[in-house]
Amino acid sequence: MGTNEQVDVVDVVVVGLGPGGEYIAGTLAEAGLDVVGIEAELVGGECPYWGCVPSKMMIRAGNLLAEAGRVPALSGTATVASDWGKVAGRIRDEATDDWDDRVAADRLVAKGGRLVRGRARLSGVRRVSVGDRVFEARRGVVLATGTRPRIPPVPGLAGTPYWTNRDAVAAKELPASLVVLGGGAIGVELAQVFARFTCEVTVVEGQDRLLSQEEPEAGELAARALAADGVTVRTAARARRVSHDGTAFTVELEGDGAPLRAERLLVATGRYADLAALGVDTVGLDPAAHALPTDGQMRVGEGLWAVGDVTGRGAFTHVSMYQAEIAVRDILGQPGPDADYRALPRVTFTDPEIGAVGLTERQARERGLRVRTAVVPLSSSTRGWIHGAGGEGFIKLVEDADRGVLVGATSAGPAGGEVLYGLNVAVHAEVPVARLRHMIYTYPTFHRTVEAALGALG
Repeated sequence: MGTNEQVDVVDVVVVGLGPGGEYIAGTLAEAGLDVVGIEAELVGGECPYWGCVPSKMMIRAGNLLAEAGRVPALSGTATVASDWGKVAGRIRDEATDDWDDRVAADRLVAKGGRLVRGRARLSGVRRVSVGDRVFEARRGVVLATGTRPRIPPVPGLAGTPYWTNRDAVAAKELPASLVVLGGGAIGVELAQVFARFTCEVTVVEGQDRLLSQEEPEAGELAARALAADGVTVRTAARARRVSHDGTAFTVELEGDGAPLRAERLLVATGRYADLAALGVDTVGLDPAAHALPTDGQMRVGEGLWAVGDVTGRGAFTHVSMYQAEIAVRDILGQPGPDADYRALPRVTFTDPEIGAVGLTERQARERGLRVRTAVVPLSSSTRGWIHGAGGEGFIKLVEDADRGVLVGATSAGPAGGEVLYGLNVAVHAEVPVARLRHMIYTYPTFHRTVEAALGALG
């Protein structure tokens, strides 16, 4: 032990105070435990400041502009698209309380927790170091540190003023043009927002379609939606070299073709957990691993739990909160079911929204299931017909034919994320398809398309 180290013995140390970590620290403190929460940046994590909340408010503003443009009587309101500062900037600041995390910090302290600012790392079993301070936890340590943007090793990219999602959300001025590297959820969501605010946008995706982790139909729908907003989509394309001349970026692509040039470059090529920086090797874990392996109660090892992105179960706030509930019960010695990811839901908040739960058709087949599928367009429903322009979407069901239950589903449309709820229940509870067919589906609603899709399963 170093001579300058200060050792503090507590019950639980929570490293990382994003949504899951903050919940765990506050709940355990309210239960009477001596809890220290350690955060290197903002209490609340990525979601309220740079992720879920401000980006979805920006998306909402862009959607309003698009909707107004589809209605001739309201199309004049679309002129606000050129004023990024008044629209996107203001809603971003309102969503995050002007980027001030004191409210969240005070909330934790009011529950009885202690907040320590700094970058923490494990220094042994039940032991965490922050600078010269050392915390020893009687019950254990919870790791909830999230992930960082993954920056591809493209020659010339390092050292340029490229954007990550944080920079894009924090932008106070709208660029005239933007190249987005990456056609996953973050890339396509922000591409559509910037395009709807009159920015010229090009998306470059290395896979042969957008949203490559979802159903092919979802990627195709996203591509059509972006094209309708004037976005150029380049799939099966990879950046070979990037340069910046002080004014604009030049992105050279592999193969032939003219280089892309834009005022800004957004890198949205995935995220990763920096386990080496957490010192996981001090407790016998692989610092080069993709994620921390957890059991059903979120235990990683002796006196160590992990929740959120670092577990590799999806970079979603709802997964972090779900896992946090389980970890809290286990730390308090309360019984409860193991984590169950069969019905993991996710939504890409483009317009139209693309919600999905459980397995894709490809994933189900790779697991050796005998699969039946059905895809029904949303326009076939009366609600889809009523909605008209902007109402494109579909319902796709993936059935385990041997068991007669849904193992996956996609709900795409103006309310795709909301329609997903019923499908989420069906997959999670393994409701027999025969029973789902005999439900009463409200008329006229988007979710009535589910009934048609069930019938199309055969």
